[in-house]
Amino acid sequence: MKKVFFIFVLLLIVILFETTLLSNIRLLPVVPDILLLVLLYISVFNGSLTGEVTGFFSGLMLDFLSAAPLGLNCLLRTLIGFIAGLFNKIVNVSGFFIPALFGFVGTILKAIFLKCIIFFFPNGVLAYNFFSVVFATELLLNTLLAPVVFWFLSFFSSILNNSEISTSIGEKHR
Repeated sequence: MKKVFFIFVLLLIVILFETTLLSNIRLLPVVPDILLLVLLYISVFNGSLTGEVTGFFSGLMLDFLSAAPLGLNCLLRTLIGFIAGLFNKIVNVSGFFIPALFGFVGTILKAIFLKCIIFFFPNGVLAYNFFSVVFATELLLNTLLAPVVFWFLSFFSSILNNSEISTSIGEKHR
């Protein structure tokens, strides 16, 4: 229960940080998607189920605070959380390269899934232009910020990560 509460508070803080502070800084043409990076971290360390649930609730909170159609970010982030969770206990995310790769691929997946949704709802959703400065800037920012976000969240790994739960379950089955 402590973990769920901490994740909820973390998501709320990151969403408020993105929507209130970062969106008002006009130095760059886009706001980096730090919420996506937090979702990737939680999903990789806790698996697909936690990634799906975290993605759904983070997307729902983002839908309420943005002008996006209700459910759009829920769907996008649920899919991304599930896919990132598939890499639970498969990859070592310490260092710079693997978190940067997760940030890069997560941003690409977000844009691809958004394009797929636009195919079905052409008038209701704005999409990325893959060859625009805006998309390239967000891709670069997310790629470079992913190792920083992963490093920062590693300080809270005892609360965020599922490692203690899985080892205690493994000991019960022996």
